[in-house]
Amino acid sequence: MVDVLTKIIIEKPIQEVADYASNPDNAPEWYVNIKTAEWKSPKPLRVGSLVTFTAHFLGRALTYTYEFIELIPGQKLVMRTAEGPFPMETTYTWEAINENTTQMTLRNTGSPSGFSKLMAPFMASMMKKANNKDLRRIKKIIEGR
Repeated sequence: MVDVLTKIIIEKPIQEVADYASNPDNAPEWYVNIKTAEWKSPKPLRVGSLVTFTAHFLGRALTYTYEFIELIPGQKLVMRTAEGPFPMETTYTWEAINENTTQMTLRNTGSPSGFSKLMAPFMASMMKKANNKDLRRIKKIIEGR
């Protein structure tokens, strides 16, 4: 089992942070490894929406489709992919520290199988580094608006 939890404080109101982070079209801007996001279902985002992401991770191109399984605007977003040897669930949560400050949490959980199971500790370490970079990047983008 892989469970990677990262957090950051962003000096912007919760709604602004949540609106930006929960829009899949913005993912290639703030995720270091994500290159494209392609909607497979009609916009806007809702429970059941499908978005295919293409990412580069550990020197490989990966394409996977996330299904959005929970959406509480301004509070929580959960998406899941069951594809490939490393099914993954990604959760964003936002918590207002005050009216102009938000804590954003990014959590990735998954149960790898086969060869990926052996690589899980290494992958968790790499994911944590990547997630921290991603959160620093989203902070810079949102605070720069």
